[in-house]
Amino acid sequence: MADNHPSATGDAGPWRLIPAILAALGTLWFARFLGPVAHGETPELVVPWVPSLGIEAAFRLDGLALAFALLICGIGAICFLYAATYFRGDARLGSLLVILVAFAISMLGLVTADDAVTLFVFWEATTITSWLLVGFDHERPAARAAALQALLITGAGGLALLAGLLLMGGVAGGYRLSAMNAAGDLFRDHALYPAIFALVILGCFTKSAQFPFQFWLPGAMAAPTPVSAYLHSATMVKAGVYLMARLSPSLGGTELWISVLTPVGGFTMLLASIWAVRQTDMKLLLAYTTVMALGLMTMLLGTSTPVAVAAAMTFLLVHAFYKAALFLAVGMIEKGAGSRDYPAVGGLAGAMPLTAAVAGLAALSMAGFPPMFGFVGKEVIYQGTTGAVTVAALLANAAMVACAAVVTLRPFLGRRTSPRAQPADPGWGLWLGPSALAALGLAFGLFPGVIGHALVAPMTRAVTGGPMPVELELWHGINAAFLLSLATFALGGLLYANLDRLRDALAAAEPRLPRTEGWYDAALAGCLAFATSLTGAVQNGRMTSYLRTTFLLFAALIWGALVIGGAMPRPMAGATSLVDWAVLALICASIVAVLRTSSRLTAICALGGVGAGIAIIFVLYGAIDVAMTQLFVEVLVVVFLAIAMARLPRMGPPRFHAGNAAVAILLGLGVTLSALAVLSTPLDPFMSRFFEEKSAPVALGHNIVNVILVDFRGFDTMGEISVIVIAGVAAIAALRAGRRAAK
Repeated sequence: MADNHPSATGDAGPWRLIPAILAALGTLWFARFLGPVAHGETPELVVPWVPSLGIEAAFRLDGLALAFALLICGIGAICFLYAATYFRGDARLGSLLVILVAFAISMLGLVTADDAVTLFVFWEATTITSWLLVGFDHERPAARAAALQALLITGAGGLALLAGLLLMGGVAGGYRLSAMNAAGDLFRDHALYPAIFALVILGCFTKSAQFPFQFWLPGAMAAPTPVSAYLHSATMVKAGVYLMARLSPSLGGTELWISVLTPVGGFTMLLASIWAVRQTDMKLLLAYTTVMALGLMTMLLGTSTPVAVAAAMTFLLVHAFYKAALFLAVGMIEKGAGSRDYPAVGGLAGAMPLTAAVAGLAALSMAGFPPMFGFVGKEVIYQGTTGAVTVAALLANAAMVACAAVVTLRPFLGRRTSPRAQPADPGWGLWLGPSALAALGLAFGLFPGVIGHALVAPMTRAVTGGPMPVELELWHGINAAFLLSLATFALGGLLYANLDRLRDALAAAEPRLPRTEGWYDAALAGCLAFATSLTGAVQNGRMTSYLRTTFLLFAALIWGALVIGGAMPRPMAGATSLVDWAVLALICASIVAVLRTSSRLTAICALGGVGAGIAIIFVLYGAIDVAMTQLFVEVLVVVFLAIAMARLPRMGPPRFHAGNAAVAILLGLGVTLSALAVLSTPLDPFMSRFFEEKSAPVALGHNIVNVILVDFRGFDTMGEISVIVIAGVAAIAALRAGRRAAK
């Protein structure tokens, strides 16, 4: 259950504090925009990237982007300091901090991007860096499996998102997100709206762990505690929620939006609350409550009313403060007492008073008790919901009350039990950050108007386009929201009182319940089985089989292009000279020799005759450079193959193979017809004129063929040369292996 810490030690110098300092400075830098953004300003930075495609590295700082930037930098500074202390002396600390910083930069780019392609690049960067962080303890199979699961699910969702963003760019005629949001009706009324919605929401659901993808996030708890606090409570898993909020002006408000986001978010929230109650590992319990919170935010955004959006934005901040603090507090318990399993620890309040205070304050905000910021957020949630949505929110909040009680009561009250003989509060590097987060939860609860004006109102305006419809206050009087809060506390207390019986009942019923991740396991097993069978069929160790399969697929592509494209050749008039017939006779004779000889050397030389005949054709039509290249290649092939064939046993008499003959005829005829089809098509001189005009002034070369190969197709040529080099190295290795086997 504990985070893995190798015995190897590393440097614990002051360099380890640099990421935390930089993140803190980043927080101060973004904080200077609070006033201007609150007054409606949106600073922008635009750098041309791919002008020919209308793609720009565009960044924009509105209320939503600013709030996320402050969370990323502020909580990042806390988690970087925590990690520097948590892994002090660990040889892996340097690599951990580097990956954490790379992840923070990726998240900052994602939330501030105002270009769809730029956003996607940073979106995938968060996928890669989070994969590295979840699998940080890569020696453990569980960590590797969890990292792979997170990578496959979020990566597949990212591909769907890319398709959706490209469709949006095609409909809008550009990729600026602000322009897309300003033209929302264009998308909602377009025939492609259902496809765009499905692709974008698939990307959001996978990233923010909505049903049926919710299981990857608890699995990602294989990551170290500071990573879990940063990625899976404050930043990465909220990327999907962020994108739903960001694209709400362009895609939201429709029946499809409401009918998908509201029930999926509500179901995810309730399902996660059940699984949260089932856990005894406090870190895993908090992970399921994170899924619960993400489902709640998705449900509120799906409702699409201004009050519900304001509630989602408020709860987003509430959740970031208390959840990061609780994750780090659980790490403090694990460091100080030796376990994070709550049945294994108890009565720690006297030995770890500071940890108890941090966990208590954060848990009060999670449960929504006054005067914490969580109480303000819960009141706004009840103001922004009606009917079944309110009932679902009440049940989930009650489960949060029970889970908060578990984290703050079970480890600290009762008889002392601890795997460590002398449990104690950890050093300042571990308690400073979570203490600040817990204190902010109290301060914003006492003065909610401050954060309401500075952050929540600009966030709501960025999503809805209008002012925030409610004022954040600690006390609204005795109203429906307050009565629902009382009902939440009562139901949560009842759940906590029966927690052990409920947990045991769920554990007993678990084998009979359907596994929500069963589809993932089945899909993975199916892919493995298909890959195994395909490899067994294709990679059979026979070169002739590889060549036959390759040529057959090549023929299928050519014939498919000819038939589908309707590019059959038209008759071409032209006189045939005696030289043409002589060249044809040379090629045909060489082919007959290849097919009839029993000597490999003779076959190779005859095959060179075919190449020589083709080179003569190039000479006749004025392509001297191509003819020289063809001759050089033929000579080298003959020499190299002759050297290689000399080491092989003598070839038997030639045998006719009908299958090989059919493939050869099919491919040869297809290549011939495609070449004739190209020749019978009217020539478009655009490319010829382009190379004629650009070769000398741009590439500084007068031989157009050489300029094309070296400059205009330089990377392609380098790739071809690389393939030849790799093939040569592989051939040498195969020959050496054969000689060793013969000895």
